[in-house]
Amino acid sequence: MSKPGLSIVLPTYNEKENIKILIPEIEKTFGHINHEVIVVDDSSPDGTAMAVEELSEKYSNIMVLIRNEKEGIGAAIREGYNNANNSIILSLDADLSFTLSDAYEIYEKIQEGYDLVWGSKYSKGSVYEPATLEGRIKKWVSKSGNKVIRLATGIETSDFTANLRAIRRDVWRQIRTQDKSNTFFMEMILKCKYGGFNVTEVPVTFNARVYGESKMNLKAEAPKFIIKMVKYVSMYRFTGYKLVTNKD
Repeated sequence: MSKPGLSIVLPTYNEKENIKILIPEIEKTFGHINHEVIVVDDSSPDGTAMAVEELSEKYSNIMVLIRNEKEGIGAAIREGYNNANNSIILSLDADLSFTLSDAYEIYEKIQEGYDLVWGSKYSKGSVYEPATLEGRIKKWVSKSGNKVIRLATGIETSDFTANLRAIRRDVWRQIRTQDKSNTFFMEMILKCKYGGFNVTEVPVTFNARVYGESKMNLKAEAPKFIIKMVKYVSMYRFTGYKLVTNKD
């Protein structure tokens, strides 16, 4: 039996050097599978989109969507998901922080009957060792925050925030996400779980980036996570999330 088709979504902003490494590696890893690569670029001034267009001359399965307004990673991923053509959609960061072996494992895992599978930096078996003191502080804050979210939501996961995940396209079309920031990742998990879908996490390796700068501002994002968590828990945890039957 042939493997299901895959759409790989990569949100980018100033990731020119990383994308030139990542896309050829994606083609090697998933070359035996019917797949497409959708790069959603927020008008990067460093020429990321141009680098992708050059790669598309070699690989015919690459699409680049250029957004004129930098609204946030959630908005970018949503546009990529909405343009996906295959039955499984997989997204990951373009900064080489996640490994493609883990991405492939998540693609395999969702075929076991899951509707949404994501990677966890904090579960047993994961690897995440920040190289700097600032990185270790961010890890502690993020890991602690995820524990609070787990307790409040009742969802057994150690990481609500990682952008290494796969979702079935028909499931994606039944949830309506609204958040444009990193909070999108938590919103997606909560709406799938409270909507009755089968979800799980897998341990992954998270590496420090080599090229470019991180766009994650933990001080700014942490309060948003807490506020949105309270909103979603109060709206959906005990009543369920009403799925969208006819999503545009």
